[in-house]
Amino acid sequence: MSTQPTLAFIGAGNMARAIIGGLISNGYPAEKIWACDTQLDKMTDLQQQGLNTSTDNNAAVAEADIVILAVKPQVLKSVAMDMAAAVQQHQPLLISVAAGILCSSLEQWLGGNIALVRCMPNTPALVKQGASGLYANSRVSQVQRSQTEQIMTATGIALWVDSESQLDAVTAVSGSGPAYYFLMMEAMVAAGEKLGLSPEVAQQLTIQTALGAAEMARQSDVDPAELRRRVTSPKGTTEQAILTFIDEGLPEIIARGMQACSDRSEALAEELGK
Repeated sequence: MSTQPTLAFIGAGNMARAIIGGLISNGYPAEKIWACDTQLDKMTDLQQQGLNTSTDNNAAVAEADIVILAVKPQVLKSVAMDMAAAVQQHQPLLISVAAGILCSSLEQWLGGNIALVRCMPNTPALVKQGASGLYANSRVSQVQRSQTEQIMTATGIALWVDSESQLDAVTAVSGSGPAYYFLMMEAMVAAGEKLGLSPEVAQQLTIQTALGAAEMARQSDVDPAELRRRVTSPKGTTEQAILTFIDEGLPEIIARGMQACSDRSEALAEELGK
């Protein structure tokens, strides 16, 4: 385990903690991880796990083979510019999990000539069921790609995309996707109550059904469309619901919503990258 790269998390919020927790549970040595935040007392629990903690980002960068940028997008510019000299001196791999900040902006703020991976994670990473999209610039080596995968698969799956612009689509599918399912669950619980179920029963049935459907899709060797066909008997109860959803334009509504999400992701990159 001593050959594992030293990691420095710049920002110790929920996403950083989710990744750190996944790494530790997978056996990653705590002493090879730095966590940095503006307030040291907020990292007491991380210190107790054996991590190195600091309020000095530059000191952590000096020790790190890989730096994970996990601060809010709105403050990333100032944080990156403050650590640019240390990054240029030590040349770690940079992994950014900040939504909407383009590689070109990060490279400019950090002084250029850096190996950089952009990652679009999602909130189920908090329960180790995350889905992340990854994009690497041309300076990232194959070894660094493998190291990135090791870090991000600690919280779920991690898939590479071929172009940075595809991260907007990743945002629309998985980055924002959990909220779509929460909305669907919310609507199903409300409909179940209207049909006569108690709130508790409607919620438990809805959540378990979502979990079961997702697990069936994950384990299946056919796509979701075929799974839907298999459980939709002609003239049956399921068919009536599906036909209503289609007649009311649900597929088109979903497509328009995801397009709006992707468009907003692209716009945010321009706003935040200035």
